[in-house]
Amino acid sequence: MTYKFDSMTQAQAEEIAFNWHYDGEYSFYDMEADKEDLEEFLDPETRGDSKYTVFNNSELVGFFSVNKVDENTLDIGLGMRPDLTGKGNGVEFLKFGLEFVKKEYKPEKITLSVATFNQRAIKVYRNLGFQDVNTFMQDTNGSTYEFLKMEYQC
Repeated sequence: MTYKFDSMTQAQAEEIAFNWHYDGEYSFYDMEADKEDLEEFLDPETRGDSKYTVFNNSELVGFFSVNKVDENTLDIGLGMRPDLTGKGNGVEFLKFGLEFVKKEYKPEKITLSVATFNQRAIKVYRNLGFQDVNTFMQDTNGSTYEFLKMEYQC
């Protein structure tokens, strides 16, 4: 696959937020599952230029968010279109995302947080060199969940 990263438009943010719905326990990642996250994702000012849509040819396949933690560290968030998850696409998708982030931002370290139940994502992150840092509890989606903080040395 050949991926292309573009700044996210309002129409794309709305498409992802309202039409991407995941099955089973992964419905945790539906944008509509958390009102605060949804509002942030849909607000052009809050979204700024830190969220990207990812295309394979002309097909929208995912998104990446990039947030500066400090001079040397970026925190990323990502999502794949629901029908593409669980089919072995994660490694290639993340690999291209990491290359994009390294080229555009030149960080020394990249971090991310993932719900601990999402073992298939954790496996992908570890496969590409992310290391476990610590676990923490976070209020989201109307409850409190355990997350794993991970980091990648560039």
